[in-house]
Amino acid sequence: MGKKSDFSIAVILLVVMIPLFFFMVKNMDWTIGQDHEWNQGREEDQQKDQDKNGGSEENKEDQTDGKDKDKGEDKNKADENQNKEKIIWGVDSASRTTEELYVCVNEQFGEPKIWGRYLGSKEDVSQGMSKEEVNYLHEQGTKILPIYNHFSKAEGYDHGIELAEHAISLAQEIGLPKEKVIFADIEPDYPVDAKFIQGWYDGIKKSPYHPGIYGIFAEEQPLFEVYEQAVKDKKELGEQMIIWSAHPQLEVTAKEKAPEYQPNGPKGSLILGWQYGIDAKECNIDTNLFKDEIMKYLW
Repeated sequence: MGKKSDFSIAVILLVVMIPLFFFMVKNMDWTIGQDHEWNQGREEDQQKDQDKNGGSEENKEDQTDGKDKDKGEDKNKADENQNKEKIIWGVDSASRTTEELYVCVNEQFGEPKIWGRYLGSKEDVSQGMSKEEVNYLHEQGTKILPIYNHFSKAEGYDHGIELAEHAISLAQEIGLPKEKVIFADIEPDYPVDAKFIQGWYDGIKKSPYHPGIYGIFAEEQPLFEVYEQAVKDKKELGEQMIIWSAHPQLEVTAKEKAPEYQPNGPKGSLILGWQYGIDAKECNIDTNLFKDEIMKYLW
């Protein structure tokens, strides 16, 4: 009887435990499933919140990088445009600027903002500008760059002083305002030395005007070497003398096809002008580029 009772008890327990076991398993699966669904729903809600607020941190960084890149590109474009605006196209001519010549330049090359002209006439070389010509160019909104060329030798300090005084008298005769530049035209076949450059500088500096030099500032030219020597002996000359370089020589172009501003000259010199093309077949002019810094020195 004891064995039968034990067996009966075991059967009863088994009958009770089996349903309980299945109930627990079912309940466990349901709990896990609920947790999984709840977590999945939570992740979906977080994703929606991120999308609403502009995306994940990585997306935000990508968006920030993209914005910074766009800003950088915009700044570069602005800098390029600004640099382009700082370079001004102009011409110079040995003959007087008549209405016919001005129209020719505008039609064949473009509108010049600067026009180089000579102080006083030099026989068989250049015609000096007249007051009527000055008025006409000013009416067109064109600045005048004054050039002095009444010499064929650029040697000696006293000679530099003498020529500076002559240039000043011609400038005053035509009515050149104060603080405007006068360029000494040193041609490549002229003998030149550092003393002349110093004399020209000192002579013009004593006047109301500002000194400048035009020439072919190629390293193989004597002008390049003697200018460096003049600056070595007189540091302020290099800081204040305006250089209008005619090197390198390229070709005459229209305004829209002008090259990048890349004149040659002594290191550290104040190069504000570049005559890059000479002897145009049409209109009898040379073509130039200038830094806009020169504008305050022009008439």
